[in-house]
Amino acid sequence: MKKFTTLTSVAAALPLINIDTDMIIPKQFLKTIERTGLGKSLFFEMRFDLEGKEIPDFVLNQPAFKHAKILVALDNFGCGSSREHAPWALADFGIHCVIAPSYADIFFNNCFKNSILPVILPHKQIEELLEFARDENNSITIDLEKQEVRAANKIYKFEVDPFRKHCLTFGLDDIGLTLQKEEKISQFEKRNSQITPWLYANSTN
Repeated sequence: MKKFTTLTSVAAALPLINIDTDMIIPKQFLKTIERTGLGKSLFFEMRFDLEGKEIPDFVLNQPAFKHAKILVALDNFGCGSSREHAPWALADFGIHCVIAPSYADIFFNNCFKNSILPVILPHKQIEELLEFARDENNSITIDLEKQEVRAANKIYKFEVDPFRKHCLTFGLDDIGLTLQKEEKISQFEKRNSQITPWLYANSTN
């Protein structure tokens, strides 16, 4: 998993409530178990018309925001089904931070496992950032260490769980966390194989 420390990017404004996971990545694209390749289908039904052509008015189709790495949205982002493909699609597109007043719990948890920082800010600050993000030349910096969103001359402080902050900072998903204990796991297996050798009888087959 990629490390997340600071991120500076143009931000894209998506001033909608209840953006669900089917809007983020529609169900027809869930056949893959690969984390790559889903970015092209992100917000598919909002980005493309029935003929597969880009809808010019959608923010991520506009030249100034096509490479945005930060999204600013409204309440209950990531609601709906629990599909992990939603953060996969965001990350594959290049979005590594979402700023919103609230999130669906499962989506919120899945973000941290996929190098995406979901920032929670009060509604008043979100409205300010949405207005700021409408400027094609905007630039926002996310500083995870200082827990700050910096936009123009304003600083917005946010809270983040210390353990999740540690995992993002060092690029640790569940597998990475387990591998940190690899030596202790090996030592346990070695000791345990002597105590219960029958459990390891076929381990080399």
